[in-house]
Amino acid sequence: MEKLEPFSFSKRFEGVPLIGSAFAGEHPGLIPLAFGFPYPDSFSIDELAESSVSALRTAGTEALQYSGGPGQKKVLEWIRERSRLRSIHVDTDHILITSGSNQGIDLAARTLTDPGDAVWVDAPVYFGALRAFYLAQTELTAFPVDDQGLRVDVVEEALIEAAAGKRAMPKFIYVLPNYHNPAGVTLSVERRKKLAELAYQYNFYIIEDDAYVELNFGGEFLPSIYSFGPERVIYMSTFSKIVAPGIRMAWVISDPEVLSRIKIVKTDGLTSVFVQEMISRFLEKVDFEAHLKPLVEGYRLRRDAMVNAIHEFFGDEVSFEKPEGGFFLWLTFPPETDTTKLLHEAVKAGVSFVDGKSFYLVDKPTNNLRLAFSFCDEKQIREAIQKLAEVYKKQKNAVC
Repeated sequence: MEKLEPFSFSKRFEGVPLIGSAFAGEHPGLIPLAFGFPYPDSFSIDELAESSVSALRTAGTEALQYSGGPGQKKVLEWIRERSRLRSIHVDTDHILITSGSNQGIDLAARTLTDPGDAVWVDAPVYFGALRAFYLAQTELTAFPVDDQGLRVDVVEEALIEAAAGKRAMPKFIYVLPNYHNPAGVTLSVERRKKLAELAYQYNFYIIEDDAYVELNFGGEFLPSIYSFGPERVIYMSTFSKIVAPGIRMAWVISDPEVLSRIKIVKTDGLTSVFVQEMISRFLEKVDFEAHLKPLVEGYRLRRDAMVNAIHEFFGDEVSFEKPEGGFFLWLTFPPETDTTKLLHEAVKAGVSFVDGKSFYLVDKPTNNLRLAFSFCDEKQIREAIQKLAEVYKKQKNAVC
């Protein structure tokens, strides 16, 4: 066979980074603090199996057929009622089922923007969203995060500049308000209100990614940004963290006009009808609060194990905000630390994490990393933090 000539692939996406938890490496025996996955015992296998069989037996061919609707009726109704806990009061015509949260982010970005439009994000920012916005060919600007979430005051200053023609006005601002990935912080109520006010004042949208909202260790739920600005917020949440990520099922809440435009962009046509029928029966079968309670407790115990181990093995060498929910802890080292080199040595020692540089656009700091406490058990977490501390101290002494 003749040698093939080189093929010219699309040049539009050559600058898009390949990033994600897998970046930290997979090796036998590695303790994967990089993996932002649910812990395996969190899955309700028996109930899901029974729900799958029930979906086939009762829905029959309908569960296996095409469907062009926004979602299965009972699932939409469950989402509608559950959303009231976030101060979101909508009819089911405001809800669209998607194939995972990342699809929702991608759909919203492509619906709201044209190539070259301005999009504002936080720094650090969830790299799945970052990738979607790169692929939409938007112009990204990042704004700092502190212990109360996105610095809305800095955003407001930039909006004033944009209104004066000194920079481009954003088409939307992306926010992960509860238990931020990767920073672990929660956006304060005052900042939520202010950001919604700014969206009305300057005519931009907010993409509110609320993937971790149910994983609340303190019991207090803050009102959503959507509740303060429903005409300018596209709200998203997911079953991935509360049922299983493998089902790839999430939802978008917004004005019906916005959803009608998103449906045009949603080229897969539908989210798996069978999965929706299965989840419908699962939600009927289980007492959801009873299902959720041990799930959240499992994550809280893992969070505590990580926090305690960091205090034990690092002392005051590092700093972090203790997350009140979610999957992640954001660790900051002294400025002279190079976490890229630290990752290389940590993997050799049997521990992975995600280098903080993966979560920034520009001016990437070298001394941050993201640890996931969600996947490993408490014993593994303690062992991993001990190994990480040993590698760090060895690297520090080598520099000295």
